[in-house]
Amino acid sequence: MPSPTLPAGSAPHVPPRRPHAWIAPVALLHLLVVAAWWRLGWQTALPLLAALHLVLLWGVLRPGSAIYGPVLARLRTDARAVWLTIDDGPSDDTAALLDLLDAHGARATFFLVGGRAAARPDLVRAIAARGHGIGNHSQTHPQAWFWALGPARMRAEVGDCQHALTAITGVAPRWFRAVVGHANPLLHAPLRDQGLARVAWSARGFDAVAADPGTVARRIARDLAPGAIVLLHEGAPHGRSLEAVAAVLALLRAQGYATVVPEAAPAALSASPPPASC
Repeated sequence: MPSPTLPAGSAPHVPPRRPHAWIAPVALLHLLVVAAWWRLGWQTALPLLAALHLVLLWGVLRPGSAIYGPVLARLRTDARAVWLTIDDGPSDDTAALLDLLDAHGARATFFLVGGRAAARPDLVRAIAARGHGIGNHSQTHPQAWFWALGPARMRAEVGDCQHALTAITGVAPRWFRAVVGHANPLLHAPLRDQGLARVAWSARGFDAVAADPGTVARRIARDLAPGAIVLLHEGAPHGRSLEAVAAVLALLRAQGYATVVPEAAPAALSASPPPASC
């Protein structure tokens, strides 16, 4: 199949420009709740306050929410192409995973953890040398608490990872993926300072916890569409990450999807179609 031609606007790189813009509307909404309490009583105001805080929490926990800042959840294209993204490396799976992607003629963006990258720089350089993208996925991957980090720790998670990956490859990453997809309001100022745009996803198989590759592929198939951003992982505790990626690559090939790496060509997305056979 021919490589799709995708315009640069298919993957808009939009770092936060006004990371504190959310403060004014949130403060105004709280003032309205206070006014409701004054005029209508606590019986009305308390449910309003609870609803407001649920919406604000939803903005933190939902990966594709843009309440606090911009996020890219899918590519803007009708071409039969997807952005394959792989989180949490480098790991013991990385070298074999690179061979697997080569065998399928596929390319991906690896969202790497800074501390793990610093411990295995050769794997990071190998990812870049094979033509794959590299994104920032925090310095220590605090998955239980990333959503609740304060400003100093959040800035360190973003900035330290950016420094580590830039020092290894000589190129500063352009994309950031929040840990577990959770992004609290304090994330966006360090993203702005580092020139990073946040990336979520539109198709996932929960492969970090699901051990059966067939189940992972079926879940992704439900949300597969032109421009989908596909989330996968390496180094999962169940030890079957390579099998899950292989199952998804076979699914993409069977349905005629190419893989694109937006950061490979700023003027136009670069696409790598799956070959007819592997």
